[in-house]
Amino acid sequence: MQPANRIQRLPQQLFAHLVQAVEDKRRQGIDVINLGQGNPDLPTPAHIVNALQEAAVNPRYHRYISFRGLSTLKEAVAQWYWERYAVDLDPSSEVAILIGSKIGLEEVSLAFVNPGDAVLAPDPGYPDYLSGIRLAGGDLHPWPLVAARQYLPPLDDWPATTRLAFINYPNNPTGRLAPAAFFDQLIQRALSTHVILAHDLAYGDIAFDGRRAISLLSRPGGKDVGIEFTTLSKSYNMAGWRIGFAAGHRDIIRYLELLQDHLHCSQWGAIQEAAIAALTGPQDSVRLLCQTYEARRNTFITAAAQHGWNIPPSEGAIFIWCPVPPHRTSMEWAHLFLEKAQVMVAPGSAFGSHGEGYVRVALTEPSERLHEAAGRLATLLRDDTPE
Repeated sequence: MQPANRIQRLPQQLFAHLVQAVEDKRRQGIDVINLGQGNPDLPTPAHIVNALQEAAVNPRYHRYISFRGLSTLKEAVAQWYWERYAVDLDPSSEVAILIGSKIGLEEVSLAFVNPGDAVLAPDPGYPDYLSGIRLAGGDLHPWPLVAARQYLPPLDDWPATTRLAFINYPNNPTGRLAPAAFFDQLIQRALSTHVILAHDLAYGDIAFDGRRAISLLSRPGGKDVGIEFTTLSKSYNMAGWRIGFAAGHRDIIRYLELLQDHLHCSQWGAIQEAAIAALTGPQDSVRLLCQTYEARRNTFITAAAQHGWNIPPSEGAIFIWCPVPPHRTSMEWAHLFLEKAQVMVAPGSAFGSHGEGYVRVALTEPSERLHEAAGRLATLLRDDTPE
């Protein structure tokens, strides 16, 4: 039986493959340190769990609720945006509730991209941007992110048919932030070319060394040209809860919600109540989480340097973008690390052709495990590198 062409256009799902490889090793009794997937390892804060437990017994949430989510959650999102970024949002028309931001990042292509439309996506970048583009029949144009340009994409030479452009800062996989001047230039370019901007702000609360991430919507004209996707997965350790939101241009939100009306019936109301508790409750856990990831980053980089592997420190997100020697491909290094060091990392090439020469390490294990992993990997690199 043959699937539809859109299914055949889909790329391999990187993270499903990584999880399967780790599970195979663990079934063999091998203690793999899994640094391949950005899957937060710490528990959800107790006040959020308590909010879910209380809402779970409410009969209101045992039935269907509004397809477009709780108005009280949209109001909480608007409040969160004002307190975080001084962005003023109309919760009724400029906020959409998502079953995790991953869904929204794919749905925006389905809502706005026609077959043959050009879509700019970071290279290296989050692979699921490509999934949505392929499902919509769009024409992917990789947007190169390289160290020489501080991992900022070029703003010239956009195809005339460009309909949509994805950006992501703090960036996955490179761990870099973008300055306000870049956002301002990007917004002006998008306004002049009628291109929709989609900013993936999944790691907005996780910035290191005193830095702060920037919201697209906080810059002049940002809300006129774009939409921003945020998830509670990373800031609040709620990856398994599948809850996020989009905010921005009211027409983009309107069509995104229209598409969602046909695809699903909104996230469970009790989870939405828990999301309200996360966004409006104490934020001490968010600050502590950021400090934890920064400490883990420092642990890994220091341990690697002790064995001769020098890695530039990331500026944010929960990843380190690690250079590897060129006598093997990044995919070969990832396989070797798993087989010889029992450490899973993500090959840079899985994020695009400009990811070759790197592997991505996720800071989703305790510091002692990261210290151990860094030592194993750096020793293998040293022993395997030709003189």
